[in-house]
Amino acid sequence: MTVTATSVGASDPMPPQPTARSRRLVRLLPAAAAASSGLLLYVSFPPRTLWWLAPLAFAVLGRVLRGRGWKAGLGLGYLFGLGFLLPLLVWTGVEVGPGPWIALVVIEAVFVALVCAGVAVVSKLPGWPVWAAALWIAGEAARARVPFSGFPWGKIAFGQADGVFLPLAAVGGTPVLGFAVVLCGFGLCETVRVALRARRTGTVRRAAVAVGALSVAVPLVAALAARTLVSDKAEAGTVTVAVVQGNVPRLGLDFNSQRRAVLDYHARETERLAARVRAGEAERPDIVLWPENSSDIDPFVNDDAREVIDRAAKAIDAPISVGGVVGKDGRLLNEQILWDPVKGPVDTYDKRQIQPFGEYLPLRSLVGAINENWTSMVRQDFSRGGDAGVFRMGGAGVGLVTCYEAAFDWAVRDTVTAGAQLISVPSNNATFGRSEMTYQQLAMSRVRAVEHSRTVTVPVTSGVSAVIMPDGRITQRTGMFVADSLVQEVPLRSSRTPATRLGVLPEIALVLVAAGGLGRAVAAGVRGRRAGDVR
Repeated sequence: MTVTATSVGASDPMPPQPTARSRRLVRLLPAAAAASSGLLLYVSFPPRTLWWLAPLAFAVLGRVLRGRGWKAGLGLGYLFGLGFLLPLLVWTGVEVGPGPWIALVVIEAVFVALVCAGVAVVSKLPGWPVWAAALWIAGEAARARVPFSGFPWGKIAFGQADGVFLPLAAVGGTPVLGFAVVLCGFGLCETVRVALRARRTGTVRRAAVAVGALSVAVPLVAALAARTLVSDKAEAGTVTVAVVQGNVPRLGLDFNSQRRAVLDYHARETERLAARVRAGEAERPDIVLWPENSSDIDPFVNDDAREVIDRAAKAIDAPISVGGVVGKDGRLLNEQILWDPVKGPVDTYDKRQIQPFGEYLPLRSLVGAINENWTSMVRQDFSRGGDAGVFRMGGAGVGLVTCYEAAFDWAVRDTVTAGAQLISVPSNNATFGRSEMTYQQLAMSRVRAVEHSRTVTVPVTSGVSAVIMPDGRITQRTGMFVADSLVQEVPLRSSRTPATRLGVLPEIALVLVAAGGLGRAVAAGVRGRRAGDVR
């Protein structure tokens, strides 16, 4: 008798084997997820009010990076940075072409990539969402300082003007606000990860559950508690302010060729407002605010420009803050001029944080060798101002933060510590057409209002001009590329928020937390390698 042995289950169908194509698709999934989460973060920014997408974007990013090596984190982080910054900063190429836009994004995305490499490293630590969120803020701190004095555009805080986390700006400024958003996102990632693991294995790691839950809950509870710091009540009386938007003859860079027309437009709108005041159709303003570049003709050396401004000041019978381009001792200055209706110019503020490649040209010889047109756009570099600007206007201390300066924490805080009871952000967005830039900058001003508990006015040449209350609410705004004026009685405030008092200290603390997390992760890696060598 012959016995034939057969293996049990030999007749069962073999499980389908993945094809080469499916394996390639699986390998591409993390890259696609990284780029898509960066795009999701962009969509959370103004002019959209989808602030809640930011934590979701970081939740996806955390899932992509967790447990990977630093090299993978670097590459995936770069894709995340491109997905976020390419659409966010597209306005930088509106008039000068894609070259500067692409170059800026390529450089800025490196900072994001380095941060994500660090996130991948610390993701193996207990409590990793805290270390990872601190690393993100450390990356923002670096971007705000280098190269060429930094470029803080795209800080997570600037996308949260409509969000529940906004009151945290009054606690510790943009670093604390941004940290809360990122921590919540990484905490959400950890919570979902632990829940899925528990469902799959039937076991629950209580420490991991606590980390995820607290990382989500603490920022939300802190934001709720911080609402007590937000108020729009007057502390030092009120002042009636007029924000004048004169408009420009045309969109784009060549609006500068119509400098006299821009000045005339702003004078005309001011005189139109004066007529409305006399007719009882508008309240008489105590102060009038014109935008940056409202007089690119130097009124100190051009009598015709001086006469136009003087006539407008006398018509409205109030001091005007005029944005001018002024030459002094061979230097070119972006200057705010306090123009009294009786005495004429009585004070000035020179912009301190000037814009690289817009107001001055770093590496001029190198840039000229690449493209001579770029050097012709900035024929003479602007010089930096020295002191914070606070004008005494109508009995109020008006702090001046000129356009690009609104993105820099120190530039806004300096005006408040120097005595500003309200803040003006005179800007010129005509160069960027109808892009999202003006809405992104408006959101920054809303965050600054809450951060320092001050009314913020935004006079812009071509829109969107606005009046923002100390709680971040926009009470009046103009359209784009229209002549208009906004008149409103606003509160003056003199108290200082914790963010104003603390200044850069919260940012330093978070950078130290990030460094501590990286140190722990590196030390753990070294111990692991040594243990492996012993075995």
